[in-house]
Amino acid sequence: MPSHSTAHYFLEGLSDLGIEYLFSNLGTDHVSLIEELARWDRDGRAHPQVILCPHENVAIHMAGGYAAITGRGQAVLVHVDAGTANAGMGMHNLFRARVPVLLMAGRAPYTLRGELPGSRDNYVHFVQDPYDIGSLVRPYVKWEYTLPSGVVAKEALTRGYALMQSDPAGPVYLSLPRETLAQQWEESAIRAFPPARYGPVHAGGTAPDIARRIAAELLAAENPIAITSYLGRNPGAVTALDALARECGIRVFESNPVYLNIARDSPCFGGFDARAGIAEADIGLLLDVDVPWLPKYVPDHPGACWTHVDVDAIKKDFPMWGFATDLRVQADCATVLGQVLEIIRAEADARFRAHAADRIAGWENLRQHRVQRIAAAADVSGEAGAIAPDFLCAALNAQLGQDDIVINEAIRNTLPVLNQIVRTRPQTYFGLSGGGLGFSGGMALGVKLARPGSRVVQIVGDGGFHFSTPTSVYAVAQQYGLPVFTVVLDNGGWQAVKDSVLRVYPDGIAAADDAFHSRLEGRQRQFEQIASAFGAYGEAVSDPGHVAGAIDRCLAAIDAGQAAVLTARVTPL
Repeated sequence: MPSHSTAHYFLEGLSDLGIEYLFSNLGTDHVSLIEELARWDRDGRAHPQVILCPHENVAIHMAGGYAAITGRGQAVLVHVDAGTANAGMGMHNLFRARVPVLLMAGRAPYTLRGELPGSRDNYVHFVQDPYDIGSLVRPYVKWEYTLPSGVVAKEALTRGYALMQSDPAGPVYLSLPRETLAQQWEESAIRAFPPARYGPVHAGGTAPDIARRIAAELLAAENPIAITSYLGRNPGAVTALDALARECGIRVFESNPVYLNIARDSPCFGGFDARAGIAEADIGLLLDVDVPWLPKYVPDHPGACWTHVDVDAIKKDFPMWGFATDLRVQADCATVLGQVLEIIRAEADARFRAHAADRIAGWENLRQHRVQRIAAAADVSGEAGAIAPDFLCAALNAQLGQDDIVINEAIRNTLPVLNQIVRTRPQTYFGLSGGGLGFSGGMALGVKLARPGSRVVQIVGDGGFHFSTPTSVYAVAQQYGLPVFTVVLDNGGWQAVKDSVLRVYPDGIAAADDAFHSRLEGRQRQFEQIASAFGAYGEAVSDPGHVAGAIDRCLAAIDAGQAAVLTARVTPL
């Protein structure tokens, strides 16, 4: 009976699950996997494509970008505790975004004297053996496990896969001891665990009486609103929300949008600040949203009745949450909205439909005022060395199509991106749901890998650009032919730090002395040259009059297959 290493069966398990990519930063713990990959290549046997990433920050976020587009979690392979720690910030972001990923780390050998194949043979095997490697990512995973034996390699992979893909989706973590990967097993000892029988479970709709209750409230509503953030991870939910909003006259707001949740040219789209809507609402829907408003700044509205429909309605991973709702429904938003819409269409009379249409028409003045305010902001170009972010984003919007995809890590300049770059189609906008900066570079690469025919534009502040491990981003872009367009909004530091101090101490000493410890100024700040070192097209712009031409040249570069970076010197902090 033929025998193979655990690593061999491990690759079989990944392939059986349909894992397409192995985003990797390899080390001494992966020798058996490297040997098997070489064997499979020699034999012409297909396996998940290895994407080498010079830094784990790019690997984890690439996997996240790919999964955000496709819904299919991929594998990330990193080096012991060091690689796990480097991937930890990305795990935080993907956990908060509810994006599936299988993070795997090798483990330092546990035998010291050659007792087993793979035993310690290097100094680092002693220093890379912590007491609890899983603790590095435990707050950010749905499941963690250490592979104890090759006999259960396929079962462990299937279990991790099922958990990462089950609603709400999210990261899982598996550690792989070096000796375990090197173990030999006869084929007869290894069982298959097909995902058709051991696979994930997904959220569905709600009970008919709950759907009828929600519909009844909407049928009686005078001023219904909806607030959402990540409903758009399911493209079908975007269509369902817009249809229900038009049918019922619901004004829809996006709060810290992680995805595009409603077409921003919809007559029901109310913008990104729900305060005015909340003050007038009698019925409110919270739909796939973590933080619908900031309670410090939005007073309670006791006259409103709130229904919360969410894949994670209880917010089980938030120690404190604090938003009162009258009905909580843990379910798939697309399905529930479809259920409610079916009831509304069956029961609504002409008077209701006329009232809903009048309500939508009544928002036109508000919409026009908002459009005019945004256009007025875009008309203010700034000056040399201080380009206005709204002006820059409007110029970018003028050259993008609706199939182009925007990754937003502008942080304090997020609103100019949201307001000026108008997105109307699902999966053409992605924002940051967690608190870890430096996500957008790897995310853009993963999105480009999933959508090679779309332009992918990463908009990032200079502080976030530092965090993004840019040398790794553009090395991967070059090696794997993934041309992404990066716009660095360089305001000279971290505006968010300054703003946070001013919110708490508006009249403090830091404000009086302009001493916020957030500036990153130096004699040279040429971010575009970092990309140029790895084959990307790089350009800097500091004059508003040169913005359109610079954007045009960068887009021409990516259309020709070359990544591009535009450093724009915007209004300084």
